[in-house]
Amino acid sequence: MTFEDMMHMKRLGETAVSADGKWLGYSVTTVDLEKNTKTPEIWLQPIAGGEPLKVSATQPGDGGLQFAPDGKRVLFVSGREGASQVWIADFDDATGATSNAKKLTSISTEADNAKWSPDGRFIVFTSNVYPDCAPITFADSKTGDQCNADRDKAKAESKVKAQIFTHLMYRHWNHFTGDKRSHLFLIEVDTGKLRDLTPNDTHDVPTDYPTSPLGCGCAISPDAKEMAFVKKDVPEEATSTNSDIFTLDLTSPDAKPIKVSTALGGDMDPAYSPDGRYLAWRSQARAGYESDKFRLALYDRGAKTIKYLLPKFENWVDEFAWGLNSETIYFVSGSRGSAPVYELDLRTGRAALWVTLQQGSGEFSSIHPTPVRNSVVATRMTAGHPSEVFEIVNSPAIVDVLPTKKENAAQAGRLPVYPVPEAKELRQLTHLNDALLANLDLSEMEDFWFTASDGTKEQGFLIRPPNFDPSKKYPLKFLIHGGPQGAWGDAWSYRWNAELFAANGYVVVMINPGGSTGYGQAFVDSVNGDWGGKPFTDLMSGLDYAEQHYPFIDKTRECALGASYGGYMANWVLGHTTRFKCIVSHDGMFDPESAYGTTEELWFNEWEFKGKPWDYYGKPDSENPYRKWAPMMSAKTFKTPTLVVHSQLDFRLDVSEGYQLFTTLQRLGVPSKMLYFPDEGHWVLKPQNSQLWWKTVNDWVDQWTTKPN
Repeated sequence: MTFEDMMHMKRLGETAVSADGKWLGYSVTTVDLEKNTKTPEIWLQPIAGGEPLKVSATQPGDGGLQFAPDGKRVLFVSGREGASQVWIADFDDATGATSNAKKLTSISTEADNAKWSPDGRFIVFTSNVYPDCAPITFADSKTGDQCNADRDKAKAESKVKAQIFTHLMYRHWNHFTGDKRSHLFLIEVDTGKLRDLTPNDTHDVPTDYPTSPLGCGCAISPDAKEMAFVKKDVPEEATSTNSDIFTLDLTSPDAKPIKVSTALGGDMDPAYSPDGRYLAWRSQARAGYESDKFRLALYDRGAKTIKYLLPKFENWVDEFAWGLNSETIYFVSGSRGSAPVYELDLRTGRAALWVTLQQGSGEFSSIHPTPVRNSVVATRMTAGHPSEVFEIVNSPAIVDVLPTKKENAAQAGRLPVYPVPEAKELRQLTHLNDALLANLDLSEMEDFWFTASDGTKEQGFLIRPPNFDPSKKYPLKFLIHGGPQGAWGDAWSYRWNAELFAANGYVVVMINPGGSTGYGQAFVDSVNGDWGGKPFTDLMSGLDYAEQHYPFIDKTRECALGASYGGYMANWVLGHTTRFKCIVSHDGMFDPESAYGTTEELWFNEWEFKGKPWDYYGKPDSENPYRKWAPMMSAKTFKTPTLVVHSQLDFRLDVSEGYQLFTTLQRLGVPSKMLYFPDEGHWVLKPQNSQLWWKTVNDWVDQWTTKPN
């Protein structure tokens, strides 16, 4: 596989399933490398079988397709007239034809993340508005909208581009937050009457923590009389992870939101049960810790009580969807490099696997239970195959996923592997890249287990190069994942693609060290306050194991590569071992003290380094995590040739971290190069920038590893 091959691949986006379970809608993005563009288009196809057809009512660039509950209309979001607005079109359930597209919204601040009400009478969407403008109401939608339009026009025409900050969350990820806030709006489909559901609120609704919520970050009750949404109603958003679930009575324009969640951490992704009895969401117990275990909370709307389901389940609930009978919940949870689908029976409290945990099962997401064939429609990807849509038809054996004390002791921290049957039918619905993939030589990803220095059983992964010859010796790329609470696994990526790293003649090894997700929360927590400790020794132990058990690895020609926390660890490796011929450090932390002052989400650094920098002033470096785990403190030992990559719009780890590292390397005389992107953030996303990234990284690795010692 070449970079150009990867750019030719069709990228699956959002998915939707009609209420009757007959139709699948999905977005497909095409990359034009020459034009440096990515263009999504919306497609439909029958779930029972049939050819895909492009949605004729939509145009390239449109997205957000949703089927109306009655199956007679669809909505989508389009910018075809120069501004993003909600559109609706008629839908023929028999043929899949769409017609009579018309624009529903004309709000000056644009519309996104649209969602049908269960009765089809109205649509909820988000728009970024100035909270101090007059509220947009059914009675008067013009005054507030004109205020927003005037403010935007004045800002665009002003010669002064300066900003004044009065709070800490003045920028996030790759943009300055400005004076606008995301609000939820309701528009009646038949009348076009519009109102702001969160008028004058100075908080984003939904919140942008910890990751952008799916869709509108909201849910509407089955009777369409109530809505639930996520909001972070705290004095200082930059220092708190405490987002909450609020409900709002939609029958009264004067109703105020009511907070129903009680956890000190993040609550997000609300969803009503089909019978309306319950409201469920994902919840974290601990304040200030964005990587705390994501539990499944169940709120009884009548009794107004909260119950946390599967209290002993140690992995995260990554996403979930209600079964149509209101007695089951389907959820996805990352586990040992895969992300299978589970079914939770609310009557018994037990969970069953719908897809096995065996290696190679891939990662599932975007789950949609259907009313036919006891099936679930979901997306699935593997390390060797980008996302496609599948239908999972299964009568799962009810297997308790919670290990006994005896099993826990025997596994020494590793979750048990149950001998559960394969899904009865895992039927691929979309075939976006079959022809292209058929012509590529992509090696299967292998996993291995090793014993870390503290006795913990840990997992690694390996990919062999194309045209592999076991009698030869191959150089190695050692990939280090970000987070630190993240994980490598059986998943495709367009940014750090393990198959593409292997494609030019390398063995690729990836280790999930302490802090990685999918091995229980205690394993996740082990990185807290120990950034350069256990994770570093785990990585070295895993690489030692691979070198000992895979004789085709040439351990004299190895390069370490990492981004984000992986970039931090690449910097730490630079000062603590000379076993690598080269290093690639992408958006890595070099000085934790300066990184604290230049990041936006302060809760992260305060949790991971156990306080604020000044809490340790006057104490020895050995007692100060900001100094103890600082890669810069080992600068005198830097010797390994290092490529530094950083971007101007990376507000999570400021570009100054990359500058400091590069300056240090240059002054020490260590062979080094810096790749700087003025128009990218924490990730390199533009096609031609990505092309330069891959060429520069591969050329750097080739330069230092192609010749055996």
